[in-house]
Amino acid sequence: MENKDILAMNRRGFFRSVGAAGIAVAVGSTMAALPGTASANIDALIAEQVGPGTITMDKITLDIPDKAENGAMVRIPIVVNHPMEPNNYIEKVAVFVDENPKPFVASYNFIPESGQVNIEFRLKMAKTSMLRVVAKSNTGSLFGFSKKIEVAEGGCAG
Repeated sequence: MENKDILAMNRRGFFRSVGAAGIAVAVGSTMAALPGTASANIDALIAEQVGPGTITMDKITLDIPDKAENGAMVRIPIVVNHPMEPNNYIEKVAVFVDENPKPFVASYNFIPESGQVNIEFRLKMAKTSMLRVVAKSNTGSLFGFSKKIEVAEGGCAG
């Protein structure tokens, strides 16, 4: 009987520790996404994901409307017009939405054998915001695209 009590206490202690750690992580990620800080820190976030450098605003095409009727499902079709040769190819594409609670949305990695970069996915947008796409080549060159997307009232509640 006494061993069960010790085991139960250890189990409770374990779950308390895990719960406290989860709360700490949640508080930390909330702190990083306070209103107004996403835009101020977007350059640092981009550099963290693709590395530092000057972003040339070309080679990326997004065929999306200026206004998303449903912020819960915004279609994002990305095409990068860049060679995919063994010594010259796009190795990473990262997507950011400035005003989302977590501005870093997605990252995709490629190899020359992937062929032309052509990605399509859907994302949630909390409210009207800048959408940014940055592609990094294996040589370190950065290519970008940005567009303000208006989200109909209600955002991701759609």
